[in-house]
Amino acid sequence: MQEYSGAIHIHSTYSDGTGSPEHIAQSANEAGLDFLILTDHNSIQAKTDGYEKFFNNTMFIVGYEINDIYNKNHYLVFGLDELVGTYKVIENNEFGCKLSALEYVSEIKKKGGVGFIAHPFEKRSSFPEHPPYPWTEWKTDDFNGIEIWNHMSEWVEGLNEENRINRFIHPLRSIVEPCKEAVKKWDDLNLIRKTPAVGSVDAHAHKMNLMGFYNVEVFPYKVLFKSIRTHLLVDTKIEFGDNENFQTYKNSIIYALKQGRSFIANFYNGDAKGFRFFAGYDGKNYQMGDEIKLNDSKKSVVLNFLLPKEATIKVMRNGQCIHEAKGFGGMWDVNEDGCYRIECWREGRAWIFSNHIRILKNENNN
Repeated sequence: MQEYSGAIHIHSTYSDGTGSPEHIAQSANEAGLDFLILTDHNSIQAKTDGYEKFFNNTMFIVGYEINDIYNKNHYLVFGLDELVGTYKVIENNEFGCKLSALEYVSEIKKKGGVGFIAHPFEKRSSFPEHPPYPWTEWKTDDFNGIEIWNHMSEWVEGLNEENRINRFIHPLRSIVEPCKEAVKKWDDLNLIRKTPAVGSVDAHAHKMNLMGFYNVEVFPYKVLFKSIRTHLLVDTKIEFGDNENFQTYKNSIIYALKQGRSFIANFYNGDAKGFRFFAGYDGKNYQMGDEIKLNDSKKSVVLNFLLPKEATIKVMRNGQCIHEAKGFGGMWDVNEDGCYRIECWREGRAWIFSNHIRILKNENNN
């Protein structure tokens, strides 16, 4: 399998970002991203205008972020080349979909789109002009996955008068770990059905006034592209620059996101390329996002994990740590069903969060 890392959840001048698609693509190239997914609010104009293509060694993919008329229930949409529903102007000259969240999530699924709930438990009060946009429609079961780590949300939520200047100066150092509520919800959802996670930057490159003297660009795109990345394992080898086969490569990226063949990493804590988490059972190997159905062989499932750098490794089952060690990898035998994943921490900061491998009990033994 091929590994590609990229940035998800990015806004341009087509919505409320300050950067042009060309500038964003150049920043992604300079940061070494294999792909990026633009998610302007309620807009795929960037695709219409021809920006979905290779920019040197970066795939520029266009999705979008949809929200309701109350500017809640933000939802990242991938692999769908149309907006669903109709829209009306809401606060601050932004747009909201007239469909309810329950309706547009369902419609996106029907049309073959892949969707992830954005910043589901967002809480922020430091900037009244940038209020929180939490997810409230948990009655739906039609979403594919959930965003558990959002750079912008974590940075703003931790902001106060005492650390204001330091967080402006060191936007990457301020990021510590995924949203705990989102991680718990993610683990709980996987007990019911496969629910992949992504990490994102939520890049806007907003300009904010610092101490009343001058405006500062918070999180230039190039800076944010060195923070939260989503790494994908895909079967297709991407030939960068081959725009004739761009759609095939794009489909492989979207498929990996949908299947959970991925892990999330904070690049600031170290380049995570080369991390692997897989399981061996009864002569077969299983990847992140896979499900293993136990049979009557009484054999153990062997969890394998490999790291490119030394870290504290936590083996998690159903959201609880069952084993912790420091090193470059290891193996762990398990005999119980459950949802297993790996966390890697460096110097007290979250580095890598894998998607789950779900082990299902043999129903014949019930």
